[in-house]
Amino acid sequence: MGRRKVDFLRDICSKKRGVNLQTLEEVIVLAIEIAREGREGKKVGTMFVVSDSDRVLNNSKCLILDPLWYHPDKKKHIENPDIRETIKELAKLDGAFIVSDSGIILSACRYINASSKGINLPLGLGSRHMAAASITKHTNAVAVVVSESSIVRVFDDGEIIAEILPELWLLQRFSLHLKGAYSTRTEKQVTVVSRKD
Repeated sequence: MGRRKVDFLRDICSKKRGVNLQTLEEVIVLAIEIAREGREGKKVGTMFVVSDSDRVLNNSKCLILDPLWYHPDKKKHIENPDIRETIKELAKLDGAFIVSDSGIILSACRYINASSKGINLPLGLGSRHMAAASITKHTNAVAVVVSESSIVRVFDDGEIIAEILPELWLLQRFSLHLKGAYSTRTEKQVTVVSRKD
């Protein structure tokens, strides 16, 4: 996907994020695939934290022995089709994926340990969303959360900046949590709602 810009992600993948936009786009597309496909007929929730890797790794710890840690970087690049399928399988496990700015998936199954002080999320969003908001508040990373309700949410600076609804019918079933003015774009059966900055 990174070879061509996905137009409906342009509001999310903007230079103001301060991260590698190709990497962020690849992660979001992978998250959308996970939200739509699930795994073995079951919905899956997971989280990706993109960029500012050293600080993110320092504010997290492994929940299990890291299944990605010692593999070579070239095999762990987000554009590698083999790692994408591995990530989809590992998404069934608890914890976050840490993705470097250059697109290397550095670690999996990470517990995010960042203060939630000052974070205000809408009721109904759980610990995965709180972890995403917290880590993006305390680092220069962007987090992408796949909810088990098949919604993909993107966090920057402690706030939800976008909600992606992979199935059109979800737009009618779920309320949005974005504050302020937002835009809605639908393309190829994916609806993206993003805050206007």
